[in-house]
Amino acid sequence: MKRFIIITIIMGIIVSAAFAILAARTETGSGKDLFERRCAGCHALDRDKEGPRLGGVYGRVAGSIGSFHYSDALKNSQIAWDENSLSKWLAGPDKLVPDTDMAFHVESAAERSEIIAYLKQLR
Repeated sequence: MKRFIIITIIMGIIVSAAFAILAARTETGSGKDLFERRCAGCHALDRDKEGPRLGGVYGRVAGSIGSFHYSDALKNSQIAWDENSLSKWLAGPDKLVPDTDMAFHVESAAERSEIIAYLKQLR
């Protein structure tokens, strides 16, 4: 009987932990889901839209896709997109590169991190 109680308690802890993890993930969303909700209106991974394609953006130099018309400010910025620069960009594009064309920003640091992790894995 003691063994049954101990196993039941352990299973309860495991199930509770699993639900907590799922709840936290649902709260912030996965990087792909966040990208689709927050970025895909203007960006695609494999083609230019209102914004440039973002597949392979991690590690790329800003303003370097030849088929997209970037602001002069972004083309001349010489930024290499990494976790730090992407986070600053998503937090406030005009703060990182004044006179840029992108006005949208992602306030949540957790959402920025998820989006950046998703873009990083697509390199």
